[in-house]
Amino acid sequence: MSVDRPGLRIAADSETIERDLSRLVLTLVELIRQLVERQCVRRMEQGSLSDEQIEALGATLMRLEEAMTDLCDRFGLAPEDLNLDLGPLGTLL
Repeated sequence: MSVDRPGLRIAADSETIERDLSRLVLTLVELIRQLVERQCVRRMEQGSLSDEQIEALGATLMRLEEAMTDLCDRFGLAPEDLNLDLGPLGTLL
């Protein structure tokens, strides 16, 4: 027995699916990038990194941020598009 429930159907075209999947993946990458950046700052403040390590991490984090900006541009996303609303928990980023 089949019940037709129009409200349960998902109308999605390939462009919408690609954009939403890109948004989800880039959101996860941005979350990880921010976590790594915070960890680097903590380690730097604790004095557990050498000057060379600090320079290398800084350069790497800047390149990663530039890559994220390029990917957002490529998929037509703004940085605020990556801040997913988690309902009662608030926003992700």
